[in-house]
Amino acid sequence: MRGILRTVEADTPRVSRPLSPTPKSLEDFARAFSLAEPATEATITGITLASAMVQPGDVYVATPGARFHGAQFAADAVSRGAVAVVTDAAGATSLADLAVPVLVTPVNPREVLGAMAAWVYDTDRDRPPMFGITGTNGKTSTAHLLEAILVQLGLRVGLSSTAERRAGGESFPSQLTTPESPEMHALLARMQEVDVEGIVIEVSAHALSRHRVDGLVFDVAAFTNLSHDHLDDYADMADYLNAKLQLFQPDRARSAVVSLDSPAGQRVADAAGVPVTTITSLEGESADWVVDVGMESPDATEFTLHSARHGSLSTRVPLIGRHMAANAGLAIAMLVEAGFELHDIDSVLARDGGIRVHVPGRSNRIPVVHGPAVIIDSGHSPDAFEKLLEAARHVTQGKVIMVAGANGNRDTTKRTEMGRVSALGSDILIVTDHHPRDEDPAQIRAAVLAGARDARPDGDIREVPDPADAIRVAVAAADEDDTVVWAGLAGKDYREIAGQHVPFSVPGETRGALLEAGWQLAPEE
Repeated sequence: MRGILRTVEADTPRVSRPLSPTPKSLEDFARAFSLAEPATEATITGITLASAMVQPGDVYVATPGARFHGAQFAADAVSRGAVAVVTDAAGATSLADLAVPVLVTPVNPREVLGAMAAWVYDTDRDRPPMFGITGTNGKTSTAHLLEAILVQLGLRVGLSSTAERRAGGESFPSQLTTPESPEMHALLARMQEVDVEGIVIEVSAHALSRHRVDGLVFDVAAFTNLSHDHLDDYADMADYLNAKLQLFQPDRARSAVVSLDSPAGQRVADAAGVPVTTITSLEGESADWVVDVGMESPDATEFTLHSARHGSLSTRVPLIGRHMAANAGLAIAMLVEAGFELHDIDSVLARDGGIRVHVPGRSNRIPVVHGPAVIIDSGHSPDAFEKLLEAARHVTQGKVIMVAGANGNRDTTKRTEMGRVSALGSDILIVTDHHPRDEDPAQIRAAVLAGARDARPDGDIREVPDPADAIRVAVAAADEDDTVVWAGLAGKDYREIAGQHVPFSVPGETRGALLEAGWQLAPEE
């Protein structure tokens, strides 16, 4: 299989922590959370629920899980330097002989973990403005657009997104869209150490359901949209929406900006327990902010943002698609809601020729001198596919050719719909493998192909299992005025197959395919 050079086990992710944590008394910790006070004078400097991430001086929190209880790994945590274990009554039954204090909570430890982490890392006070973004699609793009504008305004920014995490100039890898609460608070503490002046956090539904953002109150929360996804974890779309609605209550946020571009937006605005400002990019829709999309090109999208209260600005974003203009408008509205002046934002964007942003894995173009346009994107829902194809069609003179696939061990109910929108939005569709994980990739492809062939029985729909071969088939079918869209796999440097991370580069394979087809690439920056 081309592109697979070796297999490696997934590494334990490197996490950001404060370099100079303030030692705290374990006794004070126990007292703060009404736990039995330990007979020890130990001090603590960190907290985690992953035994592999334990550092000397940590409290290890052992929580019950779907397959096992974290108490099974307590001995490993202690061997790594944990000075105490927090767990529930069930976990404590197997830890009677542990060499460190075992502190028992009457509830699932996850329910108090965020508050504990905030206490340990002192992140429950003196924070700079915090922005949180949720929705099915657009979270990552909006987060990076918001960060970019803050930087253009001259601020030092902290970021936590699906694509990456940053504390000022430091970068750390992302594993989950939103990290577990101890890692989140540790990251916030590191951000505070480097004096960030604004913090942007992408907030998933799982983060809200599973207590990952407990202990945080956002100055401004935002809602992008809601569409089919994650029904492997939520009973239905109403349950999925209810998970996201938690972000718009007073214990999570102080104010909100809500996009009305999907039907769920009005439901969020109506159900929110905090002041709401609305925004839309839909023609004929009314809202407090309106995004009017102007010229669209393969390199950028221009738009004007209007507010009856604050005025207007016109700018551009170096990404294709009306949805990217909508995301940029949402980011700007969030800043104004937080107290920034629209005039100041307008001035820096005019100075810089627009928003200076690169969103890893989102609408990224492979630069070519002569050859078809190739866009790689990590979106993996029907709505994300549809918006990306609409954007590509709008700036393409020739054919739109799509390489698409679905991931294993994720919502199976969206696969046929992904195939349907892919077939309807492209002239040639090539269905391939992405991250099959523990599933049979042939069955995943079959579901996508079923949706595609049902939508376009006479369409040019091809099955090419190896993604390295699939992109070559796509490029071979393309002329210079065509656009190739490879969706769902970008943003990672591996594929996840049967528990292993197999090195794989979407940009690298794409460049190789273009060169092999005789096209000329532009120099990499």
